[in-house]
Amino acid sequence: MAGSTPSRASILLASCIGTSIEWYDYYVFGSASALVFGSLFFPSFSPVAGTLAAFGTFAVGFIARPLGGAVIGHFGDRIGRKSMLVLTLMLAGLATFLIGLLPTYAAIGVAAPILLVFLRLVQGFGVGGEWGGAVLVATEHATPRQRAVYGSFAQFGVPIGVLTSNLVFLLVVETTGDGFATWGWRIPFLVSVALLVVGMLVRRTLTESPEFQRVRATRQVSRVPAATLLRERPGTLLLASLAAIAPPAVGYTVMVYMLSYGTQAAGFERSTLLTLILASTVLWIAGIYVAARCADRWGSKPVYAIGAGFAVVWAWPLFLLVDTGSVGAALLAFMVAGIVQAIMAGAQGALFTEIFPARMRFSGASIAYQMGGLVGGAVTPLAATGLYSAYHSSTPIAVYLGLLCAVSLVAVLVLPAPSRAAVPEAVGSVR
Repeated sequence: MAGSTPSRASILLASCIGTSIEWYDYYVFGSASALVFGSLFFPSFSPVAGTLAAFGTFAVGFIARPLGGAVIGHFGDRIGRKSMLVLTLMLAGLATFLIGLLPTYAAIGVAAPILLVFLRLVQGFGVGGEWGGAVLVATEHATPRQRAVYGSFAQFGVPIGVLTSNLVFLLVVETTGDGFATWGWRIPFLVSVALLVVGMLVRRTLTESPEFQRVRATRQVSRVPAATLLRERPGTLLLASLAAIAPPAVGYTVMVYMLSYGTQAAGFERSTLLTLILASTVLWIAGIYVAARCADRWGSKPVYAIGAGFAVVWAWPLFLLVDTGSVGAALLAFMVAGIVQAIMAGAQGALFTEIFPARMRFSGASIAYQMGGLVGGAVTPLAATGLYSAYHSSTPIAVYLGLLCAVSLVAVLVLPAPSRAAVPEAVGSVR
């Protein structure tokens, strides 16, 4: 029996609220890695080695993300988008809550970092399938001229996750004082269970996307979508993965690495940095919607390329401004970085929807996005920490960041022009 067509508001709300919760979970871990995990779970290391170990644990989540994207993408292309969105939210949410209950190294020794790594893997696996599903459930309900705007609501989840996680951390840092390092850090992880309940209630109201219903009704479902993707679209998958490097490279430099670099090298208070990052996300959110409107009007590929080009240019001024130690200069650095990310984010949902056929789209979009995140997000804080330790200068870090973004710029320019073919009408749910 055909299901009722969901309202535009319910589709966009389900797409936005779920990704916001999942990215809250993910960035809470990033903030804790920069602020306390080194001393709590790797206390026998030197400060630099402890920070590297904490960032390494943070990076483990990125290793699990492509696997999660492939596995969840496989079932998303075979049995549907909706059920996978419920699964990804549950995996990431429960893992985050359990991290808040973990004993530290002082209590249970080496078992503490082992359990931390395991839960980070589960969290990363869930997040790995989240973005593709959230984007597709929105864009596959949209007309071709609305895909970017619809997809932008899933993209809002990244800055909203940053905003809420940093806001909670800022409040906890200010209210718990000396207790932050012993018990206060747990609060942002534990409150995620309430967000999980809200997200599950919203997502259970979704119906399957019209495009997937059409694929299923016409018996075009692929037995192994990833294998079909590698056989039919290997070049597209590679270029999309490379194009996806720049947004997380810029994002994790600001949101994760700067919490460490800004306090240790530039002399900022950690609460000051959290506040500045918090302020920049407001512009980031607004910029995504504006960029999405531009992408629907002029095309997702050129808008994304403009964002990648600005990312290359801004890599050096970003560190130059933070190095001044001025709050105003650092705020400007983070604000412009937010705009740079917003331009790419506003176009990315439509771009990744349009370059992959519906029967392998969940797999293609998820794998490409997560491979880009692995290179741009997982490696960047580690590489930046190592480069600063070796050279005691931000210049090598800026060069590294600029080169990563240049790779994305070239990839998106080479990427074939995406199709803006009309989206078929819904055919109703098929048993």
